[in-house]
Amino acid sequence: MSRRCVGVVSAARRMGWLATLLLAASSGPAAAANGGADDAGPYVGRWDATLHTPAHDYSSWLDIQKNGGQLRVRMVGRWGHARWLPHAAIENGRIRFVSPGNVEGRADADMEFEGERRGDVLEGTTNGPGAEVWTWRAERTAAMARTQIVRRGDPIRLFNGKDIAGWTMANATARPWLVTGGTLVSSGRGADLQTVAEYSDLSLHIEFNCALGSNSGVYLRGRYEVQMEDDAEPKGPSERTGGIYGFIAPVVPAPRTPGVWHAYDITLIGRRVTVVLDGTILIDHEEIPGITGGALDSHEGLPGAPGGPACAEPMTSVRFSGASKI
Repeated sequence: MSRRCVGVVSAARRMGWLATLLLAASSGPAAAANGGADDAGPYVGRWDATLHTPAHDYSSWLDIQKNGGQLRVRMVGRWGHARWLPHAAIENGRIRFVSPGNVEGRADADMEFEGERRGDVLEGTTNGPGAEVWTWRAERTAAMARTQIVRRGDPIRLFNGKDIAGWTMANATARPWLVTGGTLVSSGRGADLQTVAEYSDLSLHIEFNCALGSNSGVYLRGRYEVQMEDDAEPKGPSERTGGIYGFIAPVVPAPRTPGVWHAYDITLIGRRVTVVLDGTILIDHEEIPGITGGALDSHEGLPGAPGGPACAEPMTSVRFSGASKI
């Protein structure tokens, strides 16, 4: 789930968070309509974007394509999964695209984006609530290809089983994370939790326990959400346990057993991710196209802080214990 919140917790269990250093020596629905693409060349490609609002900045992502003379734009907005937009066009050298208001949580209007290429970046505006004008800026996504052999380093313990030393909580006014019986526990609709240290390539071991009806996840580098859920209203396969939210579905359906402890072993090298749940490979060395909804930032080429859970719906419980990461 991509909205940032957290759920309630059930039983406690002691597990350590371990991190392993790794040292270096998608198709979508139908094309968007009404897309003139004659001058699309400077815009085509994937872009890491930031939307600036008076309250705070939001991470976003754009995939701009030209297919069969049509301009298509796929977007990760302030929340939610990657989706194809209904309208995109190039007009007088500027790009325009529309994100529906019902997806953006806007009852007043659709969000109409306009921008232009300025050097190596895209810059533009969109309509905020009322008379507000929001600005946005995007840079081309980093390739993050790894050409050298990667080897494992010494494990790093991220959670000491006693307190949240080495961690920080966003949303200071939200419900805090607690340590109970050696387990990190979320009390529901709470603060985001992330490591103080930032990491690049990583091998992560995390043990988790989701309660009935919960929906949560862990963000790799703070940008790519691996789902953990027992959602009462199933959505697409990439939004289920073991998926990279909105991008990559597990090759086999993961068991949905609320109240039971499970273990992830996740390896992320550049953009390539492998997800193993309880010894079963769900995703094998697949490329993540871009950030998922609710990412801490959109600076994909930089190290990032792991964190989670991303979200848990009201009146649900999520419990984490154990994790590995760099």
